Amino acid sequence: MHYDLFKRLSLFGAMLALCVVVLGAYVRLSDAGLGCPDWPGCYGALSVPQSEIAIQKAQEIYPDRPIEVGKAWKEMAHRYLAGTLGLVVLAIFALAWRSKQYVKVTPLLPTSLLLIISFQAVLGMWTVTMLLKPAIVSAHLIGGMTTLALLTWIAHRHWGAHANVGSISSTLKLLIRGALFILLAQVFLGGWTSTNYAALACTDFPTCHGAWMPEMDFKDAFHLTRELGQSANGGYLTLSAITTIQWVHRIGALITFVYLGGIALKLIKIPALKKIGLLLFSVLAAQICIGIGNLILQLPLVLAVAHNLGAALLVIITVVLNSKITEPNLRNLDLKNLETRLERNRT
Repeated sequence: MHYDLFKRLSLFGAMLALCVVVLGAYVRLSDAGLGCPDWPGCYGALSVPQSEIAIQKAQEIYPDRPIEVGKAWKEMAHRYLAGTLGLVVLAIFALAWRSKQYVKVTPLLPTSLLLIISFQAVLGMWTVTMLLKPAIVSAHLIGGMTTLALLTWIAHRHWGAHANVGSISSTLKLLIRGALFILLAQVFLGGWTSTNYAALACTDFPTCHGAWMPEMDFKDAFHLTRELGQSANGGYLTLSAITTIQWVHRIGALITFVYLGGIALKLIKIPALKKIGLLLFSVLAAQICIGIGNLILQLPLVLAVAHNLGAALLVIITVVLNSKITEPNLRNLDLKNLETRLERNRT
């Protein structure tokens, strides 16, 4: 019973994490990240103030913050969804230890997941209290993607199938492992570009300001402890620094496309992995096209959110691929018989 519930919750958690990541991107890109000036509530309440009395009370508490109900609801919707995900992860953690002799992952993995999502809550609070500091917002994005990756891994270990790829070379296996690090590095660069409002630092393509190597400033561009819009010494962030962020993200996108695209082309030649290879290449190509479209069309909200969705889907596909090439660890347990007994009990 507990094993069956763990299995269902892992799949639900992975789908919910995808929704949280995409909704978080929508909130950030629609400038609603500070829709509520406090945390975890909104203007001192657990819901967005809407009645005349509630709005008056909120204005007394925060006289310098005008109430924008639409933005506040976007922010609170994200918090409610993220809070639900936190409860799901807590349940997965408890069930993993309760049924540790049956689950197909070490209980330490759900434990790590619980710690990560707890720290995510802290980052969410800091995002508000530190007024969208780039390092905090980018770390929050990476934490969300890591949560999605871990839940996807747990879900696939229980719902997916291991591919019989005994002929796959050790080199290709190593490249597939490395794909996760390449992808997460590019996700960070994308988050850093978005949080520094550098997505439109140069709008021409493939050049930037008409040059293949525009004027750049790496010192201020990637100074991790600076405030939003400020340089390392407290002045305004220069155009060359913002351009650097955009340009490095473009170079990262090129490296990611070549690396993951090369892996996808190799996978297509392996019958057991052909479908996931085709899927990887398709989503990767779509992601590149959406990125270029964001530049040419001046970052429309729908494309910007779709770009974040594409990144999340690439994380899911890459994690599933890594799970497929990893031998199941049955720990001397006959899990097939266990699942058969569970199925008989359900029927």
